[in-house]
Amino acid sequence: MKAQSETRAVILGEYIVSQKATVRAAAEWFGVSKSTVHKDVSERLEQIQPELYTQVKSILEQNKQERHIRGGLATQRKYALRRKQEEAFQKHRYDS
Repeated sequence: MKAQSETRAVILGEYIVSQKATVRAAAEWFGVSKSTVHKDVSERLEQIQPELYTQVKSILEQNKQERHIRGGLATQRKYALRRKQEEAFQKHRYDS
C-alpha cells in the first residue's frame, strides 16, 4: 500500500506541475478526494521527491493567491447563465 501511495503522490505532483492544476482539479481528474491529493503532495511528496514538491508547492501557493479571482469569475458565469435562461423563458412565453 505504501508503494501505491508514493507512486500516486509522484503522479499527482507531476500532473499539478504540468497542468498548473488545482488540488480540486487533480482530485477530479484522478478520481480521488481533495484530502488525498493534499496529503500526497504536501506530505508524502516532500519525502519522496523534494524538488518536485517545491514545484508543486509553488503552484499551489499561486492557486491559493488567485482563488478569489476564480470564485468571482464562477459567480459571474453563474449569473450570466441565469440571465440567458430568463431571457429564453421570457421570449418563449411571449412567442407562445
